[in-house]
Amino acid sequence: MDIQTDKIRKRYNRIAKVYDLLECPMEKMALEKWRKSIFEGSQGKVLEIGVGTGKNIEYYHDNIEVTAIDFSANMLKKAREKAQKLGKQVELREMDAQKMDFPNNSFDYIVATCVFCSVPDPIKGFQEVRRVLKPGGKVVLIEHVRSEKKVVGLFMDLMNPVTVNLYGANINRRTEENIGLAGFKNVEVINLWKDIVKKIEITK
Repeated sequence: MDIQTDKIRKRYNRIAKVYDLLECPMEKMALEKWRKSIFEGSQGKVLEIGVGTGKNIEYYHDNIEVTAIDFSANMLKKAREKAQKLGKQVELREMDAQKMDFPNNSFDYIVATCVFCSVPDPIKGFQEVRRVLKPGGKVVLIEHVRSEKKVVGLFMDLMNPVTVNLYGANINRRTEENIGLAGFKNVEVINLWKDIVKKIEITK
Protein backbone atom coordinates (compact mmCIF):
# COMPACT_ATOMS: atom_id res chain seq x y z
CA MET A 1 0.00 0.00 0.00
CA ASP A 2 2.91 2.38 0.68
CA ILE A 3 4.15 1.75 -2.87
CA GLN A 4 0.71 2.57 -4.31
CA THR A 5 0.46 5.71 -2.17
CA ASP A 6 3.85 6.87 -3.40
CA LYS A 7 2.86 6.28 -7.04
CA ILE A 8 -0.27 8.41 -6.66
CA ARG A 9 1.64 11.10 -4.75
CA LYS A 10 4.13 11.38 -7.62
CA ARG A 11 1.30 11.72 -10.14
CA TYR A 12 -0.22 14.63 -8.20
CA ASN A 13 3.20 16.23 -7.80
CA ARG A 14 3.60 16.08 -11.60
CA ILE A 15 0.26 17.71 -12.43
CA ALA A 16 0.16 20.29 -9.61
CA LYS A 17 1.11 23.22 -11.88
CA VAL A 18 -1.75 22.57 -14.31
CA TYR A 19 -4.27 20.92 -11.97
CA ASP A 20 -6.58 23.94 -11.75
CA LEU A 21 -6.70 24.17 -15.55
CA LEU A 22 -8.03 20.61 -15.91
CA GLU A 23 -11.47 21.47 -14.49
CA CYS A 24 -14.05 22.22 -17.17
CA PRO A 25 -16.13 25.45 -16.73
CA MET A 26 -19.43 23.64 -16.07
CA GLU A 27 -17.82 21.36 -13.50
CA LYS A 28 -16.18 24.37 -11.86
CA MET A 29 -19.49 26.23 -11.53
CA ALA A 30 -21.23 23.26 -9.91
CA LEU A 31 -18.33 22.42 -7.60
CA GLU A 32 -17.97 26.02 -6.40
CA LYS A 33 -21.55 25.97 -5.08
CA TRP A 34 -21.08 22.56 -3.49
CA ARG A 35 -17.67 23.46 -2.04
CA LYS A 36 -19.11 26.55 -0.37
CA SER A 37 -21.96 24.57 1.17
CA ILE A 38 -19.71 22.20 3.13
CA PHE A 39 -18.34 25.05 5.24
CA GLU A 40 -21.71 26.59 6.15
CA GLY A 41 -21.92 24.68 9.43
CA SER A 42 -18.20 24.54 10.18
CA GLN A 43 -17.06 25.48 13.67
CA GLY A 44 -14.18 25.10 16.09
CA LYS A 45 -11.14 23.14 14.96
CA VAL A 46 -11.57 22.17 11.31
CA LEU A 47 -9.55 19.67 9.27
CA GLU A 48 -9.56 19.65 5.48
CA ILE A 49 -8.27 16.38 4.04
CA GLY A 50 -6.76 16.55 0.56
CA VAL A 51 -6.55 20.33 0.29
CA GLY A 52 -4.85 19.98 -3.11
CA THR A 53 -4.16 23.35 -4.71
CA GLY A 54 -6.46 25.06 -2.20
CA LYS A 55 -9.72 25.31 -4.14
CA ASN A 56 -11.71 25.38 -0.88
CA ILE A 57 -9.58 27.95 0.94
CA GLU A 58 -11.68 30.93 -0.12
CA TYR A 59 -14.67 29.41 1.71
CA TYR A 60 -12.96 29.17 5.12
CA HIS A 61 -14.75 31.29 7.74
CA ASP A 62 -12.70 33.71 9.82
CA ASN A 63 -14.01 32.23 13.08
CA ILE A 64 -12.68 28.70 12.52
CA GLU A 65 -9.21 27.26 13.11
CA VAL A 66 -8.26 25.30 10.00
CA THR A 67 -5.61 22.65 9.48
CA ALA A 68 -5.36 21.34 5.91
CA ILE A 69 -3.38 18.32 4.77
CA ASP A 70 -2.27 16.78 1.49
CA PHE A 71 0.26 14.09 0.62
CA SER A 72 1.61 16.05 -2.38
CA ALA A 73 4.24 18.68 -1.61
CA ASN A 74 3.71 20.40 -4.96
CA MET A 75 -0.05 20.65 -4.46
CA LEU A 76 0.57 22.11 -0.99
CA LYS A 77 2.87 24.71 -2.50
CA LYS A 78 0.02 25.93 -4.71
CA ALA A 79 -2.37 25.89 -1.72
CA ARG A 80 0.07 27.96 0.31
CA GLU A 81 0.27 30.56 -2.45
CA LYS A 82 -3.53 30.69 -2.63
CA ALA A 83 -3.92 31.10 1.14
CA GLN A 84 -1.43 33.99 1.14
CA LYS A 85 -3.17 35.67 -1.79
CA LEU A 86 -6.57 35.37 -0.08
CA GLY A 87 -5.24 36.40 3.33
CA LYS A 88 -6.52 33.20 4.94
CA GLN A 89 -4.95 31.73 8.07
CA VAL A 90 -4.51 27.99 7.66
CA GLU A 91 -1.96 25.46 8.89
CA LEU A 92 -0.89 23.45 5.85
CA ARG A 93 0.82 20.11 6.46
CA GLU A 94 2.13 17.36 4.23
CA MET A 95 0.41 14.22 5.48
CA ASP A 96 -1.17 10.96 4.32
CA ALA A 97 -4.89 10.63 5.10
CA GLN A 98 -4.31 6.92 5.79
CA LYS A 99 -1.90 7.72 8.64
CA MET A 100 -2.58 11.12 10.16
CA ASP A 101 -0.19 12.60 12.68
CA PHE A 102 -2.88 13.94 15.03
CA PRO A 103 -4.01 12.74 18.48
CA ASN A 104 -7.37 11.04 18.88
CA ASN A 105 -10.40 13.37 19.07
CA SER A 106 -8.57 16.41 17.65
CA PHE A 107 -11.18 18.05 15.39
CA ASP A 108 -14.75 19.33 15.64
CA TYR A 109 -15.38 19.32 11.90
CA ILE A 110 -13.73 17.51 8.98
CA VAL A 111 -14.24 18.18 5.28
CA ALA A 112 -13.03 16.75 1.97
CA THR A 113 -14.07 17.29 -1.65
CA CYS A 114 -13.42 14.57 -4.24
CA VAL A 115 -10.60 13.09 -2.16
CA PHE A 116 -11.47 9.54 -1.15
CA CYS A 117 -11.50 8.44 -4.78
CA SER A 118 -7.71 8.80 -4.64
CA VAL A 119 -6.94 7.39 -1.20
CA PRO A 120 -5.41 3.94 -1.92
CA ASP A 121 -7.13 2.33 1.08
CA PRO A 122 -10.32 4.39 1.64
CA ILE A 123 -11.49 2.30 4.60
CA LYS A 124 -8.22 2.94 6.39
CA GLY A 125 -8.60 6.63 5.53
CA PHE A 126 -12.11 6.77 6.99
CA GLN A 127 -10.93 4.91 10.10
CA GLU A 128 -8.37 7.68 10.58
CA VAL A 129 -11.10 10.29 10.10
CA ARG A 130 -13.15 8.57 12.80
CA ARG A 131 -10.13 8.45 15.12
CA VAL A 132 -9.26 12.17 14.90
CA LEU A 133 -12.89 13.39 14.99
CA LYS A 134 -14.18 14.47 18.39
CA PRO A 135 -17.27 12.76 19.86
CA GLY A 136 -20.26 14.68 18.53
CA GLY A 137 -18.14 16.03 15.68
CA LYS A 138 -19.20 16.18 12.05
CA VAL A 139 -17.73 15.15 8.70
CA VAL A 140 -18.97 16.68 5.43
CA LEU A 141 -17.82 15.27 2.09
CA ILE A 142 -18.44 15.90 -1.58
CA GLU A 143 -17.58 12.67 -3.41
CA HIS A 144 -18.18 11.06 -6.78
CA VAL A 145 -19.04 7.37 -6.53
CA ARG A 146 -19.94 4.39 -8.68
CA SER A 147 -23.41 4.62 -10.18
CA GLU A 148 -25.76 1.79 -9.25
CA LYS A 149 -27.40 2.00 -12.67
CA LYS A 150 -26.35 -1.15 -14.49
CA VAL A 151 -24.98 0.30 -17.74
CA VAL A 152 -23.41 3.39 -16.20
CA GLY A 153 -21.83 1.40 -13.38
CA LEU A 154 -20.37 -1.13 -15.82
CA PHE A 155 -18.92 1.70 -17.93
CA MET A 156 -17.31 3.22 -14.83
CA ASP A 157 -15.82 -0.17 -13.92
CA LEU A 158 -14.35 -0.50 -17.42
CA MET A 159 -12.92 3.04 -17.41
CA ASN A 160 -11.54 2.91 -13.88
CA PRO A 161 -8.09 1.45 -14.78
CA VAL A 162 -7.62 4.35 -17.22
CA THR A 163 -8.37 7.08 -14.65
CA VAL A 164 -6.29 5.37 -11.97
CA ASN A 165 -3.29 5.11 -14.27
CA LEU A 166 -3.69 8.71 -15.50
CA TYR A 167 -3.93 10.48 -12.15
CA GLY A 168 -4.75 8.02 -9.40
CA ALA A 169 -8.51 8.63 -9.08
CA ASN A 170 -10.98 5.73 -8.87
CA ILE A 171 -14.34 6.49 -10.48
CA ASN A 172 -16.09 3.35 -9.23
CA ARG A 173 -15.68 3.61 -5.46
CA ARG A 174 -18.61 2.60 -3.25
CA THR A 175 -17.88 5.30 -0.71
CA GLU A 176 -21.02 4.92 1.41
CA GLU A 177 -20.17 1.26 1.97
CA ASN A 178 -16.56 2.15 2.85
CA ILE A 179 -17.75 4.68 5.42
CA GLY A 180 -19.86 2.00 7.12
CA LEU A 181 -16.98 -0.48 7.08
CA ALA A 182 -14.84 2.13 8.82
CA GLY A 183 -17.25 2.11 11.77
CA PHE A 184 -19.44 5.17 11.20
CA LYS A 185 -23.13 4.70 11.96
CA ASN A 186 -24.80 8.09 11.52
CA VAL A 187 -24.56 8.87 7.80
CA GLU A 188 -26.80 11.07 5.65
CA VAL A 189 -26.42 11.09 1.87
CA ILE A 190 -27.75 13.69 -0.57
CA ASN A 191 -27.56 13.17 -4.34
CA LEU A 192 -26.15 16.30 -5.99
CA TRP A 193 -25.89 14.98 -9.54
CA LYS A 194 -27.77 11.81 -10.45
CA ASP A 195 -26.46 9.00 -8.19
CA ILE A 196 -22.82 9.79 -8.94
CA VAL A 197 -21.95 13.03 -7.10
CA LYS A 198 -23.05 13.04 -3.48
CA LYS A 199 -22.88 15.19 -0.37
CA ILE A 200 -22.25 12.93 2.60
CA GLU A 201 -22.73 14.11 6.19
CA ILE A 202 -21.46 11.97 9.06
CA THR A 203 -21.72 12.47 12.82
CA LYS A 204 -19.73 10.61 15.43
